[in-house]
Amino acid sequence: MDAPEVRHAPEARRFEIGLPGGEPAVLEYELRDGAIVFTHTFVPATQRGHGYAARLVAAGVSHARAHGLRIVPACHYVAAWLGREVEPPRAPTPPG
Repeated sequence: MDAPEVRHAPEARRFEIGLPGGEPAVLEYELRDGAIVFTHTFVPATQRGHGYAARLVAAGVSHARAHGLRIVPACHYVAAWLGREVEPPRAPTPPG
C-alpha cells in the first residue's frame, strides 16, 4: 500500500495527510513578515509512530525554502526536527 501524500492547503494555512479513520495529520502555520511560523503539529493518537509528523515538517520546510521564507519553529516538534530551540514570539515592529 502506498503512503498517503502530503497536501498543502494554503487556504487553511496547513499541510495535511489524509489518514484512515477521517482525522488528518496536520502541520499548521502562519505567515509573518517574510517568515513561516510553524505553530502546531498533530497526528491522531491511533496513527502516531508512522512518520507522518516528520513527513509534514519536511514538506513544510521544503515549501518555505522554495519560497524564500524564514523558518520559525513555534511548535516543539518542528523545533526538535530542525534541531533547535523554539523561538519566542516577536513583538510586531511599530510603524515608522
